[in-house]
Amino acid sequence: MSDIKTRAQGLSPDVAARDIQRVVRDTNNIYETLSIVSRRARQLSVDLKHELDQKLEEFAEVTDTIEEVVENKEQIEISKFYEKLPNPVLIAMREYLDDELYYRYNDRREEEEEV
Repeated sequence: MSDIKTRAQGLSPDVAARDIQRVVRDTNNIYETLSIVSRRARQLSVDLKHELDQKLEEFAEVTDTIEEVVENKEQIEISKFYEKLPNPVLIAMREYLDDELYYRYNDRREEEEEV
């Protein structure tokens, strides 16, 4: 998962225009491409959220009373780092455009195309 963070740190967190012809060159269908990218973005989102939760648990302090709220500087810094990472959709789109994503169709889909 740290590999995701290192690749994501170099990406701009801002949204940028994309060349549609380049985006759809492999699938020839914008909806299939967006489906591939969105599924990968969901995977990245879950992985990053899981990793963030694990890191925050390391610094969690258990208190007996609910009224006490303890702010831990390490937790705040970790949260700020993850907030600065680009959106998972931007990371997934970059992976797709760089041909780093592996995707395949189900067998049922391939059988339909043969008929």
